[in-house]
Amino acid sequence: MQRMFANLFGGWFQLRQRFPAMLLGELADAVTVGERGHLGEVRFAVESRLTVRAVLAGVDARSRARDVFAQLRVWDTEDNCGVLVYLLLSEQRIEIVADRGIARRVAQAQWDGVCSLMRDHFAAARWREGSLAGLGAINALLSEHFPAGDRDNPDELPDRPVLL
Repeated sequence: MQRMFANLFGGWFQLRQRFPAMLLGELADAVTVGERGHLGEVRFAVESRLTVRAVLAGVDARSRARDVFAQLRVWDTEDNCGVLVYLLLSEQRIEIVADRGIARRVAQAQWDGVCSLMRDHFAAARWREGSLAGLGAINALLSEHFPAGDRDNPDELPDRPVLL
């Protein structure tokens, strides 16, 4: 019932307040700059709430993040090193879904650390700082494991965050 209530009444009015157009532009720039240093692709998606039907069907933030990962084609990169940051505002959940190439090299504890970093900022209503810190940490992990080097580094996916 708590999840139902949160998704019925929470999140939808917070989306543009917490992620205004100016911040979305900053996040896109952070992705663009970060991707110059590695071969990975980073997507950032924010969803205000799940539908009642989804909650009743048992969809949780993790499974929804996997669906969004597929819908945004984050898996469709040359080196299988795409990463999705998914925020579900109504339930205050942060999920990171990493493609198999980068998931093999980065321990789950490191992804959890990025989520924790973001969660700490978000708990203090520092949405900008938390989002940028999370992207910075992810770009650092990708730079460590998939550095750009001299190899051609095409931009395979859009850099602009997605509001769902």
